[in-house]
Amino acid sequence: MLIRGPVAIDKRTKDLAKRIKPGEIAIIDHIDIDEVAANSLVAAKIKAVINMSKSISGKYPNSGPQILNDNGITIIEIQEKNFLDKIKETELIEIDFDGKIYKEDKLIAEGIVLEKKIIESQMMMAHENLSQELDKFIDNTIEYAKKEKGMILGDFKIPNLKTEFENRHVLIVVRGKNYKEDLLTIKSYIDEVKPIMIGVDGGGDALLEFGLTPDIIVGDMDSVSDLCLKKAKEIVVHAYQDGKAPGLERINSLGLESIIMPSPGTSEDIAMLIAYENKAELIVAVGTHSNLIDFLEKGRKGMGSTFLVRLKIGYKLIDAKGVSLLYKGSLKIKHIWWLIVSAFFPIGILIYLSQPMQHLLRVLEIRIKMMLN
Repeated sequence: MLIRGPVAIDKRTKDLAKRIKPGEIAIIDHIDIDEVAANSLVAAKIKAVINMSKSISGKYPNSGPQILNDNGITIIEIQEKNFLDKIKETELIEIDFDGKIYKEDKLIAEGIVLEKKIIESQMMMAHENLSQELDKFIDNTIEYAKKEKGMILGDFKIPNLKTEFENRHVLIVVRGKNYKEDLLTIKSYIDEVKPIMIGVDGGGDALLEFGLTPDIIVGDMDSVSDLCLKKAKEIVVHAYQDGKAPGLERINSLGLESIIMPSPGTSEDIAMLIAYENKAELIVAVGTHSNLIDFLEKGRKGMGSTFLVRLKIGYKLIDAKGVSLLYKGSLKIKHIWWLIVSAFFPIGILIYLSQPMQHLLRVLEIRIKMMLN
């Protein structure tokens, strides 16, 4: 193995994935590479990943490294803290089969290549540790639920929006696992019902990918594009409980109007609360985070707010995450043949009942008999 290519550097994988070019080598600092990050790098068609953190720490089974490996993208882990002092953006490097990294034929770092066997071994250990993480997660969830119960008791003011929610369906999109497949599966529902569309940060761009314009963007504005923000009809900036809103500066710099909503929990939680409190008839969620692995990949130690919000919304919430898996199947050859036979069946009857066709078939029958005799 010898990999050559220019490098693209960013400690935030999701930011790097937006600008890295096909054939480049990604240099990241990402502990426990998650599925969404891995898929974004695969989509960018990169050659390799140099990670300055543990790609699988062993706390939980994160699937990112396996996804990269399955798609032929090599992962090299390095421990050298001063590595970034030796390399700059767009510089050309070479990586050999031992994980040694060269620049202009000079060795600048040595790493460990995460081969398939190593990934499988580390994932097995991570699965064994999952029960311990689950125990901690449950305790933290209960603790956070005590602190964040105000979300469902009405302690947090829901902003007044221009969009009319009452008796309408609301589609909330988060750019999470299988969001593309799920959006494609429910596309006919979207076209027919025309729900209010809320993009949670990058979920707004997910809607744009399908030719849909988000009515509202909710989030801290760290992963949504400027184009999406400009197209959205309304923007709700998720702020800390003390009122500080890091994403507000970006909105102001774009000259856009927004509403600030201080609240604990996640941006997708408050998106659901906004829809519910404004009397939406039904809330359909795509790509949202709702299980242990989702939250651990997001770096959260508990899901108190999400648990409480879902408890409050109840039957009005339909989680469409993974709905595309219900429709997976393949068109078999025998189905095609049956379709052809079915199509020709009525044609055959018409031919049989036609007088001229009967004469023609009789002549052909005689001809065949003469040839065989």
